[in-house]
Amino acid sequence: MSEVRAEILAVDFPDTAAVRIIINAPASTIFSLLANPKKHCDFDGSQTITNSISGPERLFLGAKFSMAMKIKVPYRITNTVIAFEENRKITWSHLMKWSWSYELLDLGNGHTQVTEIFDAHAVSSFSRWYLKKTGSLARNPKWMAKSLVRLKEICEA
Repeated sequence: MSEVRAEILAVDFPDTAAVRIIINAPASTIFSLLANPKKHCDFDGSQTITNSISGPERLFLGAKFSMAMKIKVPYRITNTVIAFEENRKITWSHLMKWSWSYELLDLGNGHTQVTEIFDAHAVSSFSRWYLKKTGSLARNPKWMAKSLVRLKEICEA
C-alpha cells in the first residue's frame, strides 16, 4: 500500500503556497475540525502549535483565537477569522497579515476535496523578510501537506 500524500499545487502569486487532498468524509465533518481552534494542534503538520489555545469552541466570521507557537523561540499569536462559509471556506489572518485558508469542495458520495492556501503575496516588506529569514516560505508547502494528511487520517478514522 502506498503512503498517502497531499498534492502541492503550482501557484501564480509569489509568497503563496497551496496544497490539496481528497478526504473520504463529508465537508461538515472536516469543517467542524477546522472551525474548532482547540483541534488545530491535532492536525498541525508543522508541529509548531502547542496546546495553549484560546478562543471560542467554534469559529465564526470576525472571531479571534490565539495560540502558543514555537518556531525556534516560543511566541503567542492572535488570529482573526476573515472569511467564513459554513462547510466551504475558512480563512484567518494575524498581525503580520498573511493568511491561512481551507477551501472545501463537496465531491459527492461523502468525498471532499480540501485545499489549504497560505497567502503572503500582499504583506509588508518586513513580513516578507521575516518569512524568508525564518525559512517558513520554503517549508510551508511540506508542512501544509503533512497537515492535510493528518486531517485526512483524523476525518477518515
